[in-house]
Amino acid sequence: MKILLVEDNHKLSEGIVQALMNEDFVCEAVYDFQSAEEKIALYQYDVMIIDINLPDGSGLNLIKKAKEFQSEAGIIVISARNSLDNKIEGLDLGADDYLTKPFDLAELIARVKSIMRRRKFEGSNLVEFESISIDLRQHTVSINNNAVNLTKSEFDILLFFISNTNRVLTKESIAEHIYGDNMDMADSFDFIYSHIKNLRKKMINAGGANYIKAVYGIGYKMSAAE
Repeated sequence: MKILLVEDNHKLSEGIVQALMNEDFVCEAVYDFQSAEEKIALYQYDVMIIDINLPDGSGLNLIKKAKEFQSEAGIIVISARNSLDNKIEGLDLGADDYLTKPFDLAELIARVKSIMRRRKFEGSNLVEFESISIDLRQHTVSINNNAVNLTKSEFDILLFFISNTNRVLTKESIAEHIYGDNMDMADSFDFIYSHIKNLRKKMINAGGANYIKAVYGIGYKMSAAE
């Protein structure tokens, strides 16, 4: 899952990014309004963590921008202000949650996971599609009750597909979701083909069907077996 952190305190930002990466999230960090606005305009995120007080603007206005760009990301507002007015305004603008500094990183991570479950999987820790069952807490996958051993990238790709069933996903969008800014370092998207090839093979060997179909010239789509 891909997260955008907008926080001007570099030390706090580094701590949050490290904590999220320890939980296997892809996290991109920016430190000002302008950089955040550019990211939101160009990329899709699962969750955005936005500080209200930025050196060149208000995080509340970033929420407005996100809605203008039709972002489907869950939003957590963070601020040093223990103000009911800020909290209400952020929630009214479309934020999902609010944390007042200082906060425990474990609490932030718990709220990030809660938003993802609520937005993507109706609040459940167990995700099911056809014969596939995914335990989000344990990061395990089974097909017809047969355990499937996936790499982190394969697990993230499978979850991304299940979150977007019957939608065509481009190779670029898959790479961006899995690797974030680091995808720009790739000379080609052949590694996406390799990941999906291995993922298909493992699912079929466990007794599943070939749910992931190539869409010529565009990317891939996951749908129920015919």
